[in-house]
Amino acid sequence: MPEISLVVNGERRTVNVDADTPLLWVLRDELQLTGTKYGCGVGVCGACTVVQGDAAVRSCQITAMAAAGQSFATIEGLSGDRSDPCQRAWIDEDVAQCGYCQAGMLITAHALLKAKPNATDADIDAAIDQSVCRCGTYPRIRRAIHQAARRAR
Repeated sequence: MPEISLVVNGERRTVNVDADTPLLWVLRDELQLTGTKYGCGVGVCGACTVVQGDAAVRSCQITAMAAAGQSFATIEGLSGDRSDPCQRAWIDEDVAQCGYCQAGMLITAHALLKAKPNATDADIDAAIDQSVCRCGTYPRIRRAIHQAARRAR
């Protein structure tokens, strides 16, 4: 097994895994960062979303070898004390219901607001369109993202 080095939440980490192991399993099983969730395994639900650079990406679709040398942020990397604007807004707007999509949605919102601090409803809808919320909390998610944008300004 190759030794693979990557940066996760600002910290250089090294793992020994098969090159084709999905980043999702590197994060969860090797690095014990279980906030990133397994959902569908084919990149359509968004539960495994992490930030790579400034983009929200599906960790189930990135191999360990492709992740080598790259930098990623997970839900654990937002803030340990829930002070991140997205985390605060999620709590204030009571977004969470079952929790299936929450880590992916929060990370997606975080990446969106980095790219577009004044995101419109259309921007928000486009960003979260590729993530599945089984409980249908999309209106609360949109309100939370707008609130997070106001907090971040």
